[in-house]
Amino acid sequence: MSDIAANLARIRERIAEATARANRPAGSVQLVAVSKTHPAAAVVAALGAGQRLFGENRVQEAAGKFPGLRAEWPELRLHIIGALQTNKAREAVRLADVIESLDRPKLALALAQAMQAEGRRPALLVQVNVGEEPQKAGIPRAEAADFLRACREEHGLPVAGLMCIPPAEGDPRPHFAWLAALAARHGLGVLSMGMSADFEAAIECGATHVRVGSAIFGARG
Repeated sequence: MSDIAANLARIRERIAEATARANRPAGSVQLVAVSKTHPAAAVVAALGAGQRLFGENRVQEAAGKFPGLRAEWPELRLHIIGALQTNKAREAVRLADVIESLDRPKLALALAQAMQAEGRRPALLVQVNVGEEPQKAGIPRAEAADFLRACREEHGLPVAGLMCIPPAEGDPRPHFAWLAALAARHGLGVLSMGMSADFEAAIECGATHVRVGSAIFGARG
């Protein structure tokens, strides 16, 4: 746990340096500390080091960690970043400040119904499968524009931006640049792209949020 504060400091420094290299304003990139599979004590250590924005893959895991922590740190913000089942939509809406993994029409409908039932409207990011990889979640590139319009116009969803996970092999920059261009065409201000191995490239291409887990918390539990 003692390493978490030092790791956070290093990542923040690298984010600041990458932001400056890209000639972007200081503070224009937010760090999402991905605490999936790590215990609540690790989140507490990060909170003690000033981190307030966290990402979790699984709704069930987030439900076990974060409601209790919010009482002591009310400024804590939670992003759900993993694949979301429709039967977990209502709990995700209840827990999260942002849901980054909106990726199919059935989930759009489930989230619209959950928001109506819960009276909460967390911001949503549409996840795009930029590498067209069959093993990954995300709306296909060719369907992304129509899906965005349906989410906003048919379901009235609060879509704030886009998210992607590029292929592990090769240069991620073309994928990041494609997503940034799509966001610009649709007037979306949030771009969640870049993880521990490629967040500096993502910042170069316009990321507003980077999702970093292992470089902060160590190997997954």
